[in-house]
Amino acid sequence: MNTRNKKILIMPDSFKGSLSSKELCDAIEKGVLKVFKNVKIKKIPIADGGEGSFECIKTQLKAKVQECEVNDPLLRKIKAGYLLIDENKAFIEMARASGLHLLSDLEKNPLKASSYGTGELIKAAVAQGIKELSIALGGSATSDCGIGMLSALGFKFFDKKHKELEPLAKNLIKIAYIDEKAVDRRLFDIKITIICDVKNPLYGKNGSCAVYGPQKGLKAEDFELLEKGFKNFAFCMKKHSQKDIAFISGVGAAGGLGAPLLAFFDACIQSGIDYFLNLIHFEKELKNTSLIITGEGSIDSQSIYGKAIFGIVKRAKKCPVVAIVGQIKDEELLYKNGIAAIMSVFTRAMSEKEAIENASKLVTLASYRACNFLKLRF
Repeated sequence: MNTRNKKILIMPDSFKGSLSSKELCDAIEKGVLKVFKNVKIKKIPIADGGEGSFECIKTQLKAKVQECEVNDPLLRKIKAGYLLIDENKAFIEMARASGLHLLSDLEKNPLKASSYGTGELIKAAVAQGIKELSIALGGSATSDCGIGMLSALGFKFFDKKHKELEPLAKNLIKIAYIDEKAVDRRLFDIKITIICDVKNPLYGKNGSCAVYGPQKGLKAEDFELLEKGFKNFAFCMKKHSQKDIAFISGVGAAGGLGAPLLAFFDACIQSGIDYFLNLIHFEKELKNTSLIITGEGSIDSQSIYGKAIFGIVKRAKKCPVVAIVGQIKDEELLYKNGIAAIMSVFTRAMSEKEAIENASKLVTLASYRACNFLKLRF
């Protein structure tokens, strides 16, 4: 079979806790080249707004890292940074300042975790003179509805007796008034794009607290306090800005961080994978491409709604898309939604520890198996 001049795009997301997008690209390429000797391969590490987005954008766009000292979720000083894409555009991955990975299991407590450090990153980017700002919301440790971030930007919060409140999630239920007099006015002229891969509203059965609270350390006995706090702050934002944003798709991401960005600034929400595909001019990359190989840690029915793999599938047109993944669920539904093939890295039962230790080898073997199947159509 002649595969000369065939072009393959390798575009995986990361395997969280195991392989980065770049490492996955390299592992998949090894499997491809064992089967197809003369193909043209282009490797494009991707992300969908979660952890790893920073490194992908830095690599693909050769963006410049602007490092600064900020506060982590427990207000400890750390080094973090944002990306300057060009003189007018900046990119922030909020997890670098306010991420769950910055806390130990014993430290996780969304009633006390603050998004203040993310606000400091925004403030630093604004001081640089940027005109457009993109903020990726995945991987957060916080559920403070962004009041920590807002505090770093100059907002103040008061209770019914006009007593100033500490900007922590536990005080959301007490907020009655919002003061923005000390906010840098340049913020209101910047175009902000909120990047996320979830559809959750601010509160309710599918809201931020209900869906993401437990993984951030929210105790069952504290759920009602935080949920009522979200409802109260949503009311305060509506009163202050005349915008009702509580049930906009995606505002529940990152503990509600996107909600005040929509309420108070010139902001919009965009699918993380669409944002990234637009940045790399995906449709141009698609030209003359015969196959796309992507991948992610797990794939199921929820992957259809905004996750990286199906973001690619929806825009790949007639080009077949193959996914190299860890866990697979809901295969029949996935195939009905346009994916050409799914190959798991597992060929036998193994522990998580063993899988992580051998992840690169397992991905290469899965890629090799997939390409052997593809000989029939490629």
